[in-house]
Amino acid sequence: MAISLWKNLLQTTKERILQQRRVSLYNGAHGYEEELIKKKLQQFAGGSISLSKEDNGIGILTLNNPKLMNAFTGTMMLELQERVTELENWKDGKGLIIYGAGNTFCSGSDLNAVKAISNSQDGMNMCMFMQNTLTRLMRLPLISVALVQGKAVGGGAELTTACDFRLMTPGSEIRFVHKHMGLVPGWGGAARLVRIVGSGAALQLLSGAARVDPERALRLGLSEETLASSDETGALEEAHAWLSQYTEGPASVIRAVKKVVTAGRELPLEAALRTEKDIFGTVWGGPANLQALVRRPKHK
Repeated sequence: MAISLWKNLLQTTKERILQQRRVSLYNGAHGYEEELIKKKLQQFAGGSISLSKEDNGIGILTLNNPKLMNAFTGTMMLELQERVTELENWKDGKGLIIYGAGNTFCSGSDLNAVKAISNSQDGMNMCMFMQNTLTRLMRLPLISVALVQGKAVGGGAELTTACDFRLMTPGSEIRFVHKHMGLVPGWGGAARLVRIVGSGAALQLLSGAARVDPERALRLGLSEETLASSDETGALEEAHAWLSQYTEGPASVIRAVKKVVTAGRELPLEAALRTEKDIFGTVWGGPANLQALVRRPKHK
């Protein structure tokens, strides 16, 4: 009886948490027309977003549009949403590395698509579409890392802020150039940047459109580490090794850790505490917990 009740509680909690992660920020009440913007984005093809999932629980999400420094075309925006949905359904996932093909991260949006949807309604719909997608990416129960090689500019810089961590290679840069385009970030990058580096530093980076090299990024807390390798293969191997130190262990536990941190970051204290209690209930008495009790580990 007790085991049956525990299983029912576990399933109910998992379903509720998954539903919360997928809740859209915007709907029709906000003037959001998702199907309309999807049809318009579909007209601007080029590039791709690929995802590989390794047996060790680490996924590799690759931006493939090197001719345009991995700028997001319309179809790439749609594919990013599809890849995020795929990651939400990956029950064995523990970590995610996002990087760009051809030794550069991402130069933002493809200007051909931007010019074609330059009217206010389309622009707002694209903004809401990308905010929805990147918020879901940020809330994945995976520990995520943006591997910044070359340039992460504009929307590319915003994408890095949707990851839990950022690693940079020698000579790379992160730059919020929106001011020079007569804009502010629209994919959620400003709000997330404030939470990463604080309001003062965020204001400097946005109003100054400054190039942030690896050294400055480390000082600001925008980057965790500067990798030794500049080439794509070596940098990816280093990023993989760096991430692996945080994804070692059972997927159920790593995913639970990410969920409680997300709750603590996004929810008021009382709601975060209740969510933490619910997530705790999904791992207490679970396989990893019972195995640890049998081993009786000693913490030095």
